[in-house]
Amino acid sequence: MAGSGYLRYVALGDSQTEGLGDGDEERGLRGWADRLAEQLAHDSPGLLYANLAVRGRLAGQVRAEQLAPALELKPDLATVVAGVNDVLRPRFDPDEVAGHLEAMFAALTGQGARVATLTFPDIGRIAPLARPLAPRVLALNARIRAAARRHGVVVADSEPFPAVTDPRLWSPDRLHAGPSGHARIAAAVAHALEVPGSDDSWTRPLPPDLAAHTGLRVVGAELRWLGTFLGPWLVRRVRGRSSGDGRQAKRPALLPVTAFSEGTPEPS
Repeated sequence: MAGSGYLRYVALGDSQTEGLGDGDEERGLRGWADRLAEQLAHDSPGLLYANLAVRGRLAGQVRAEQLAPALELKPDLATVVAGVNDVLRPRFDPDEVAGHLEAMFAALTGQGARVATLTFPDIGRIAPLARPLAPRVLALNARIRAAARRHGVVVADSEPFPAVTDPRLWSPDRLHAGPSGHARIAAAVAHALEVPGSDDSWTRPLPPDLAAHTGLRVVGAELRWLGTFLGPWLVRRVRGRSSGDGRQAKRPALLPVTAFSEGTPEPS
């Protein structure tokens, strides 16, 4: 194989891999997996790419709905990122979630694919009202690392780096990365995969935020977030609904990667 060495890349996951926060429904979603595919295709112009991710999916649903189609596509590279939706649910079992991820790791690597995954940042540092969820994130990350070691899966380990929780990298809902955040996730995975031209710049902090909120402004921002984003999310959960109800994967077939973008400037 030439260039990056990959000819068929398949992404499995939930809203982050689908690309929420990077683009919109009218113009289309981009997201870190699209960005990674674009970077890979610079060196391997014949790369084919499929994205099976659907927003709102739990890890078990990703396994049940996306693993078989992914295996049928016979990828030589796959990314598997899921679990945040599980962390947010009242009933959370890190062993159960990690078991679904490990099953996907085993199946894909067993078929010969190179597999990459992520650990998750402490969402309590992005949304202070979510601080009680920090132990859940840490527990899941530890299990992701262990499962990845058992199956030779590459891990883009974001948790240790404070830069990834900078609010400027996240969309207003604080659950999805913004364009710059998606660019950093793509850079992290590329670095973990040792893609030509990648480096550790994704770990470096942004310049100081001179407009950072303090005091009452922080409280006001938290209350607005609670009413605008967290409240509606909780209502959907109570009603047994998901943002992904009725949705299909945006790119279910392997297709050439033909569009290249200049990248997203870092916020200042």
